[in-house]
Amino acid sequence: MGVPAFFRWLSRKYPSIIVSCVEEKAKECNGVKASVDTSKPNPNEVEFDNLYLDMNGIIHPCTHPEDKPAPKNEDEMMVAIFEYIDRIFNIVRPRRLLYMAIDGVAPRAKMNQQRSRRFRASKEGMEAAEEKQKIRQEILSKGGILPPEEVKERFDSNCITPGTEFMDNLAKCLRYYIADRLNSDPGWKNLTVILSDASAPGEGEHKIMDYIRRQRAQPNHDPNTHHCLCGADADLIMLGLATHEPHFTIIREEFKPNKPKPCALCNQMGHEVKDCQGLPREKQGKHDQFADSLPASEQEFIFIRLCVLREYLERELTMASLPFTFDFERSVDDWVFMCFFVGNDFLPHLPSLEIREGAIDRLVNIYKNVVHKTGGYLTESGFVNLQRVQMIMLAVGEVEDSIFKKRKDDDDNFKRRQKEKRKRMKRDHPAFIPGGQFSPQALGNRSSPQAVSNPRQTAFEMRMHDRQNSTTMSPNTSLNSDGSPSPARGIKRKSEDSDSEPEPEDNIRLWESGWKQRYYKNKFDVDASDEKFRRKVVQSYVEGLCWVLRYYYQGCASWNWYYPFHYAPFASDFEGIADMPSDFEKGSKPFKPLEQLMGVFPAASGNFLPPTWRKLMTDPESSIIDFYPEDFAIDLNGKKYAWQGVALLPFVDERRLRAALEEVYPDLTPEENRRNSLGGDVLFVGKHHPLCDFIVEQYKSKNTEPVDMPPELCYGIQGKLTLNENAVLPDKTVESPVPMLRDLTQNSAVSISFKDPQFDEDFIFKATVLPGAKKPPPVLKPGDWEKTNNDGRPWRPQLGFNRDRKPVHLDQSAFRTLGHAMPRERGMPGMYANAVPLGAYGNPYTRPLMSGQQQIPKLLSNLRPQESWRGPTPLFQQAPQRSAGAAPLLAWNRMLPAQSQYPPGQYQGLGGPMNYPQRPEDRMDRGRQVW
Repeated sequence: MGVPAFFRWLSRKYPSIIVSCVEEKAKECNGVKASVDTSKPNPNEVEFDNLYLDMNGIIHPCTHPEDKPAPKNEDEMMVAIFEYIDRIFNIVRPRRLLYMAIDGVAPRAKMNQQRSRRFRASKEGMEAAEEKQKIRQEILSKGGILPPEEVKERFDSNCITPGTEFMDNLAKCLRYYIADRLNSDPGWKNLTVILSDASAPGEGEHKIMDYIRRQRAQPNHDPNTHHCLCGADADLIMLGLATHEPHFTIIREEFKPNKPKPCALCNQMGHEVKDCQGLPREKQGKHDQFADSLPASEQEFIFIRLCVLREYLERELTMASLPFTFDFERSVDDWVFMCFFVGNDFLPHLPSLEIREGAIDRLVNIYKNVVHKTGGYLTESGFVNLQRVQMIMLAVGEVEDSIFKKRKDDDDNFKRRQKEKRKRMKRDHPAFIPGGQFSPQALGNRSSPQAVSNPRQTAFEMRMHDRQNSTTMSPNTSLNSDGSPSPARGIKRKSEDSDSEPEPEDNIRLWESGWKQRYYKNKFDVDASDEKFRRKVVQSYVEGLCWVLRYYYQGCASWNWYYPFHYAPFASDFEGIADMPSDFEKGSKPFKPLEQLMGVFPAASGNFLPPTWRKLMTDPESSIIDFYPEDFAIDLNGKKYAWQGVALLPFVDERRLRAALEEVYPDLTPEENRRNSLGGDVLFVGKHHPLCDFIVEQYKSKNTEPVDMPPELCYGIQGKLTLNENAVLPDKTVESPVPMLRDLTQNSAVSISFKDPQFDEDFIFKATVLPGAKKPPPVLKPGDWEKTNNDGRPWRPQLGFNRDRKPVHLDQSAFRTLGHAMPRERGMPGMYANAVPLGAYGNPYTRPLMSGQQQIPKLLSNLRPQESWRGPTPLFQQAPQRSAGAAPLLAWNRMLPAQSQYPPGQYQGLGGPMNYPQRPEDRMDRGRQVW
């Protein structure tokens, strides 16, 4: 779910949830790169059990990256995906399960957003190509210099949709990749791998959540399983909280805004295509070939610790003097539910709630004030109490008018500050800045500027430039109050010289009275007095809220439901919603892959469809031609940029679409029929896995009936196993679908079809912490730390996952070495960046005394003595030791009994009910520091 600004808001409000990943890099010797041994203990000082990959978050950056050259062909894309998975695996190092989920056919509620994204991507791609060609011709006609245009086929990212040949090939490549790693990588030795490709219906992250829910409901599930989910979508945080698993971590790329990009025309840095002038690139330094190359730096990763987020939420949501018993787990569910109002993939956000304006904090404050009147919580295990939600919404509606007025005031103040800033920069900008040898240099910069090659020519150019500047302002030129020359009398000021930027027309004017009438008239083309229509909009939105929460906690309630409007109602309209129905039709089925392609693709991406199906998108006589407009309007809806606006596309009528497709279904080839069918998950294990022999016996017996998976052979995982037609079998060659990679001639891995445990349609998965789960030790500083003496110990924040990590100290010699060895221009920024190295001139911690001045104490009085530099042996260098029958005391799982906030008897030991093979023992106790 793409909730704009949600992660930025969350990481700023709760900063301790973020931990930088420690990644062990492969070592290179004599040009040969040795792979990292992932079977060794995790350098992040935590051992994970299960790693889940939301594969679409990996596929997109690998196929069309933004910070490096794109792959030349599909084979290079597949190799890039393999390398990305290897990096994630190297960081996380799961010990039990690797679950790889690709987006399959989505529910109808999600298809509307997919349709909008793909139509936009197609439109923006064509507009960008036309603009680029137009600017190119203008530059060349003026004598500009541009590199020759590369003739290559543009990669259409719309092919990353279930049912296309690209996704089918990706599934084959991933099956090969899994078999290869199970045969060769020691870290995969005892790993269970499940691949849910695009033929299995459902979004990738929700297929993962469905797996976790169903395994949690089994009696053999280990309640202390350590989960790690890889993905960049903001809704993964809400999904992780919704599991109520105490050990849940998310890994994602660290977002770094404003990365430099080269111009798409001249490949030079520093400007965009619209500002390109076709100037030849000036030589910069001795090694000019590296002047405009992008910095070769790998993307870094971060962990989001949901156990720490739960600590934050427990402090924020705890309420005293409630008329009912406080339940933290229920309050977390309510917090997740309230986050839906600021944005999700299935509903537009309410007009009065913007996350950048503190909407979630506003909702939480209203929730804490109103919950005393509601008599209970808003949700329970994914089901909404509409009567209590109505009280929250009407409380928001009471302040809607003030919210809109404050938004207008903040916007006007921001524009005023920006205008003043532009004036100030224009006034203070020097008229002429010399370049080359005479260019200004930063203080303390030791790098010498490039010498002037022709001093006479350079001096002439400087004189001419100075003469031009002096003649520009004549003695009779009048000045403005800010010192800038004013235009001559009678000459109209050009629009491009104006400080004001063109603003999109806003016909709603929410800050003025009558905003509700204008909103419904402009957005829905009805009068605000039409109570019946407003009631219909509110009822659809309430159904959507119930559907989304059910989707997060119980699975897809209906594959056919969707919100049939482009805009949301106001919070003040949520009156009388308590009696609105919130049930959904049972037994609904998802679309087939090719049917979904017809529902979400524009006509420009019709090449991924069969010819007769494609014709329905372009033929003027087609009965569904109105589903595929060549152009469409984008309503900015009060926003500034087009990507923030609403794409006004017609909604697809499912009955009309199916009726049109009935005529072209007979034209499908056998291969297309195969791609149009729904599939399932596939389970892989290596020869060392306890489950391997059991699966091999199933193939030998040729038993076609589903068999129960023995949980004692697979860490408590349960499900049904069925023979697979295209299975990976031992001693059978696995052909490589990528020509640049070798075939697996000595394969020992095996695969089989896997199906999660099945439940009745009315079964309710309880949203609660499982019995036997062990609460992680607290990370945040206790609120009463200063009041309770704590033996005079200072508070030491936890760095990373290990609460007993010993701080690193440098002695005086180390400081002196750093001061002498590091280049000044790469030193620390700040006021001491160019200070004299420590110890260079006598005692580094004193300075000459003036008469009557007292000696300044040492700045680093707590330095360790020089003979204590040797610390404990690093974790990854220690030999593994195991004590028979004793469970390892993991730092991740270590609990302080006195600080446990869960009721007594709710948690048990680490071993779990099945006594699974324990994780690698943590030896960090040797380095524990007692304060």
